This record gives sequence, structure tokens and C-alpha cells, in this order.
Amino acid sequence: MDKSSIESVNVFWFRRDLRLTDNAGLYHALKSSKPVIPIFIFDKNILDKLEEKADRRVEFIYAALGEMQAVLAARGSSLEVYYGTPLDIFKQLATKYKIDTVFANHDYEWYALEREIAISKLLKEQGISFQTYKDQVILEKAEVVKDDGTPYTVFTPYSRKWKSILNEDHLRPYPTKKYFNNFYPQPAQSILSLSSMGFTPPGKTFPSKSLKEELIKKYAEQRNFPAIAGTSKLGVHLRFGTISIRELAAHSRQLSETYLNELIWRDFYHMILWHFPKVGRGKAFKPQYDTINWRKDTGEFECWCKGQTGYPIVDAGMRELNETGFMHNRVRMIVASFLSKHLLLDWRLGEAYFAEKLLDFDLAANNGGWQWAAGSGCDAAPYFRIFNPRLQTEKFDKELKYIRRWVPELESFDYPKPIVDHDFARKRCLEVYGLALKQK
Repeated sequence: MDKSSIESVNVFWFRRDLRLTDNAGLYHALKSSKPVIPIFIFDKNILDKLEEKADRRVEFIYAALGEMQAVLAARGSSLEVYYGTPLDIFKQLATKYKIDTVFANHDYEWYALEREIAISKLLKEQGISFQTYKDQVILEKAEVVKDDGTPYTVFTPYSRKWKSILNEDHLRPYPTKKYFNNFYPQPAQSILSLSSMGFTPPGKTFPSKSLKEELIKKYAEQRNFPAIAGTSKLGVHLRFGTISIRELAAHSRQLSETYLNELIWRDFYHMILWHFPKVGRGKAFKPQYDTINWRKDTGEFECWCKGQTGYPIVDAGMRELNETGFMHNRVRMIVASFLSKHLLLDWRLGEAYFAEKLLDFDLAANNGGWQWAAGSGCDAAPYFRIFNPRLQTEKFDKELKYIRRWVPELESFDYPKPIVDHDFARKRCLEVYGLALKQK
């Protein structure tokens, strides 16, 4: 095709930023001098690895794309949705359009970075530039470092520095709506169906993305009690970018420092992933923890996965996860500690299971949380801190409301006996961890 007489365009590549408002990369694309074609690629390299073909996260993405398409169609434009490998899709796009620049937002995961290297190389060969912007976190990479330029590995001093650096510019929304007329004019295209990609929509509802101000105000006092609706459940929206982290941080800064700290933890773990990419590839942050002699017991792992350990708070959490794709934050710590310390099974097994099941799965946060629980991560709980499920229950679910919701057979003969004794498990964990950590 002779493209010399064709109007040149820019492309915005949606990835984990599925919204048209307050989107950094989209803003810069729309402010450019070329009409913008928005695209999304259902990446075969990712989707083909999903064993569950009724994956709710794929359905969530599909719903978000539909919302954006409705807005674009009303303005005489269209989102272009593709299914394939990004390299192949960009080869097609470079043939179909005369592209000047491809815009996107930063991603920090190892696969996304490798993908970008390949895409950048392809585009450069075609004379197309590739520009990316910070969008999914407030402060990234080396924006928050120690005075000597090295990265923080402990959260508290990191958070203090984060707060001292933060200014209004970091939270100012990008006014994308002002430039919506710069979308490439074309009839709305139909979005390919999930079934055409081999997926079946489970058809369940998702948490609302509306900000509940009263909940945020009470977050500090309610967040640890799983029977209370005291957490925002906005994780899936932050993961896929259907809400703006800037908007959420700006609101929470006025409403709850405790909630703001949770958002800072997100930045912290993404910073850790950036500076220490090995943690995203299965390595312990603290290398000596890779020498722990983990047990191998597929039967006990299956009991943990199914919520059949005989420890009610653990079983309730796992059943909630399996049924809803969500698990209360306090309970996540309890079940992670139980797997890695009571059962002495490799934390990577749990990390992978959460990656498969969690609606809000995010590599940086998931890895950070698991390594914290196992003791192997930065700023982790010390290895000798072992959650006692019974004491955690007395403290955070004393009336058993949460447990009875998910373990209705609790007081019947059908409920299993504990698969391991707490005191025995604690002693075993301390011995095995201690032996590994004495090695130099």
C-alpha cells in the first residue's frame, strides 16, 4: 500500500489503564498534532497461559472496553480491539496506517518490559516513535530514593520520603476530555467476542468503582475485621486502571492517612520490582531464604487451596477467594503465613495460586505480600513471627461471623480436623528457617 498520501495518525495503546479520563499517556497522545487511534490487544502470550477459561479478569477487561467504546462511538470514533501477539498486531497496524507515534503508559513487570523492547525495535525499524508515561502509580522508579540515591527497602522511611516529595502536581488530573475531538473519526467497530478467544464469561458482578467516602473515613478502625464491609474493594479497578490512582490518592489524603498508606504500599512494591526485578522472577528478596528446605506435600497444598485445613479462618479465606476472586487483606496475611510457616510449603506455590484466582492480581503487590508473609521480602515480618490462626480469629472475627459465612459446616462432623498442630508447626518452622538462615 502506498501510504505517502494518507494522513498520518498516532496510536494510543491501552493496557492496564482502561479509562478515557485522567489518563496520562492518552492525554499526551490527544494533545499531539495527529488524530489518535485508541487500541487494545488481547495478548495471546498472556491469555494462552490462563487455564481457567471462565476467567473473571478477562470478563472485567471486556466490560471496561465496552464502556470506553460507548463513549468513543458517541463522539464518532472507535476503539480498535485485537487478539494476537502484540508484535504481530503492530506489524498489521504499521501496514494499515501511516503511524507517526505510538503512545502508552509505563508498566513495570518483566514480561511487559520485554514486550516493549520488542515493540520499540519493530516500530523504530518502521520509523515510528514509541513514547510512554507514568500513570498507574503516583511516584515511580527512582523518584523516591535515599539521599545517596539508593532505593529504600523498608516501607516506613520510604513512606515518609514519599509524603515529603508529594505535591499537587503529582495528583493533578490529566484533562483528556478537552481533547476528545482529536480521536480518529471512524464508525464504531464491534469488539470481538470472548468466545472467539476461547473464553466463557462467568457473568458475575464486579465491585463498584465508586469511592465510598464514609468507608474511607472509617478505614483505619474497620479494615482488619473481615466480617465488616470495611475495605474499598477497589483493587481490581486499580489493577486495570478503570479508576485513576491520582483521583483516589487526592481523596484519601483528605479522608484517611491509613488508606493513603495502602496506596503508598502499591508504589513501594512497584518501586521494589523496578529496582530488584529478580523478585518478579521467583527469587527471594533476601537470597538466604532461597536455601530454605521447603516441604513437598501436594495433599496438604490441595487442602489449603480448597479451604480444608481444619483451621477455620484459613479455610474461610480460601473459600472466599475461590468463590469471589477476593480475599480480605487481613486474611490474606493469615493464609499466606499458614502456607509458608505452618505447612512449610514454598511461598511461590501460594503466590502462583493467588495469581490465578485474585481479581485484583498485581505482580508487584502479590509478590510483595507473599514475601512479607514468608519473611523473605524487603521489610518483611521476621521469620520467627508466626501468625496463630486461633488468636487472629479471637482478635478479628471473635463472633465467627466471617468464618460461619464461608464455613457453614464448622460445628459439624463434616468439618476436617486440623491438618497440623500449631505448636508442632511453629517449632518445625523455626528449626527449618533457622538452619537455612545460619548458612552464609
